[in-house]
Amino acid sequence: MRQMPHPEPVARRLFDLTEPISLVNFFSDEPNEAMASLGFRDYWDGYFAGRSAPLGRVPAEVVDAAFYSFADGEVARHIPHVWETTTPEAAHAARQRGCVAALRRILGDLVGSPVLARAAELLAAASTSAPTEGRVMYAGLRALPVPEEPVARLWHAANMLREHRGDGHIVALMAEQVGGTEAHVLSALDMGVYPAESFGRIHHLPAARLAAVMDGLRGRGLLDADGRLTDAGRATKARIELLTDALAEAPYEALTPVELDELVGALEPIASRLS
Repeated sequence: MRQMPHPEPVARRLFDLTEPISLVNFFSDEPNEAMASLGFRDYWDGYFAGRSAPLGRVPAEVVDAAFYSFADGEVARHIPHVWETTTPEAAHAARQRGCVAALRRILGDLVGSPVLARAAELLAAASTSAPTEGRVMYAGLRALPVPEEPVARLWHAANMLREHRGDGHIVALMAEQVGGTEAHVLSALDMGVYPAESFGRIHHLPAARLAAVMDGLRGRGLLDADGRLTDAGRATKARIELLTDALAEAPYEALTPVELDELVGALEPIASRLS
């Protein structure tokens, strides 16, 4: 049997291969156009409606808790007023429709291929096999029907696995007592973005809010005086990623080693096309 050619944990390797499938939602025109067709003219209205749709008409506090990474008040600017424009069911359907259209355009001749169909089949088997306890976003998606059409199935499965991993990532962050905005700071610096306050997900926050976050991280020894990661900060980030990987393994335990190897081989050309 051919061995998987990467030394990373299974969940890390599969994250690298499935994340490009999920990211069409954020970097392609079709999903934005699909949400606009519902009546949304603001990107973030469409984002919160589409992503939170599996949770139903819950208050902003619930979405804020489930998403974890937004600053105080950001979710409440969109939830629940987005439900004056559409329903959760329509929002999820539009998001899926837009993502599938983007995948079809980008993947071209891979659409309809046996490789894509097999990737969708194996990914769906993995994505529907993990326990839902403590996984709010994952559980919401698990309650929805899995599409039969291969490209839609591929996207839905990748999206479920992304939210499953995200739920576990929140556990890892909480274990290290790292809040949502603090997590963006650590990620920005880990990616080489400096100063961290310029990172796209947080640069719009009030200066006093960002200063308090940076001061808190300095006080814990995770950042130095210049706002860069210390050895303790790098170690904390590494522990978060290791635990995130460990908590993301469960879906792939449903597949045999041969199936995992086959899944990696099927996803590689898809991820390469999307990257």
